[in-house]
Order: sequence, then structure tokens, then C-alpha cells
Amino acid sequence: MLYLVATPIGNLGDMTARAIETLKSADIIASEDTRKTGRLLKHFDISTPQISFYEHNKDRAGQRILERLLRGDSVALVTSAGTPGIADPGFSIVRAALEHDIEITMLPGPTALVMALVLSGLPVHSFTFRGFPPRKQGARQRFYAQDAAHPYTLIYYESPHRLLPSLADALAVFGDRPAALANDLTKLYEHVYRGKLSEIIAEAEDGRVQGEYILIVDGAESRQSTNKKTQRQASERE
Repeated sequence: MLYLVATPIGNLGDMTARAIETLKSADIIASEDTRKTGRLLKHFDISTPQISFYEHNKDRAGQRILERLLRGDSVALVTSAGTPGIADPGFSIVRAALEHDIEITMLPGPTALVMALVLSGLPVHSFTFRGFPPRKQGARQRFYAQDAAHPYTLIYYESPHRLLPSLADALAVFGDRPAALANDLTKLYEHVYRGKLSEIIAEAEDGRVQGEYILIVDGAESRQSTNKKTQRQASERE
């Protein structure tokens, strides 16, 4: 049995009783970051052994995990924080398990992108999650350009050391759209910047840049609808 176990993105109080029980009873825990997961396990007095499973060893480690599953062991898959399979290699082991008719279930819990989206104040009825933009500027701008005409709210993850260059590229590609930037969600210094991209850049430059970030950008369709509404109101006033 493969268990996909969501873990807290910051506040350990968000850990569910069911997640704790499952991590304790599993034969092994497949962890994206064994050190970070180790601290979580110690906090909840969980002694289940871990196996490292992350982007750069996913083929070799994935095969070992699959072999354990095929011989009847229970494996709990966790990411470094949040829901496994999102912006991590978890999908590959899920696909392999499905191909071998291995039973899978999921223990739902925190997901940073959903929390950031809801807190952003931008439209939530339709959205697209795009993960981490490329590291280099040219590739990153081309990546953003693919989304420039996208009609729905856009969601990106970004690391602190690339945050300001990435925001500058977003402004260059999208223009000064409404956006939000969420940082350290559920933690002591949780903060959500809201405003135009230029305003968010100014706030980010003045603040401390550390922790993980989620950038939410208004979609092209929302902006077009707003512009049309503004034009209509101006026409009515005339």
C-alpha cells in the first residue's frame, strides 16, 4: 500500500492525527528531505525508518520503493512540506504504483499554493499552477511569456535567492498586473503582499527576503474584464 501523506508547511499544529498514525504504522517513509522529515518525526515520536526520495535520485530510489511495495510493504510518501506530488517527484512513484496495480490512498492536508491563492484576493474559480520558474533570466522570461495571455489566475513557487530577479521578469512580461506574494505561510512571520507587481517588488525590496514564496498573478481574462467594465462605466458617466 502506498500512502501519500501531507505534512505541515510550517506550523506543526496542522499535522493530523491520521497522518501521525499512518507514519507510525508504515514499514518505511519515503522522504524528499530526510533531515527535515526527521525533525517532524522526532517531534511526534515516530520511529519509522526513512528512505531518501528526491528529484536527483528518483529513478534509483523509486525502484527501491517499488520493490518494497511489490513485496507487500506499506510505504508512506512525504514531501519536504505540504502535499506530496506537487513540485516534487512524487508523481513518478504514484504512476509506477498504478502501473503495477498497487493500492494507493492519500491523507490530505496543507498545500501552500491553495492557501496562498485563497489569501491573495484574486479570482479563485479557475487557476493554473506552474511550479518553479527556470533559474536563468532568459528561460524564465520565456516561461512567463507562455502564460501572458492565459485567462486564469497564475501561481508560481520561488526561492528567496531568486525572488527579486524573478519578480522583475514577471513585471517585464505581464505588465503591472494585480498580484500577491505569500511568504512563510502558517509560520510566525507569515505575510501576504497584495497590490500591483511594481508595488509588491517595492515591498519585497524593503523587507527581509527569506523562506519560501508563492507568487499569484492575475490572469489576462480578469484584467480584460476589469478594463471593459472601467471603460463601460466611463462611457456611462459621459
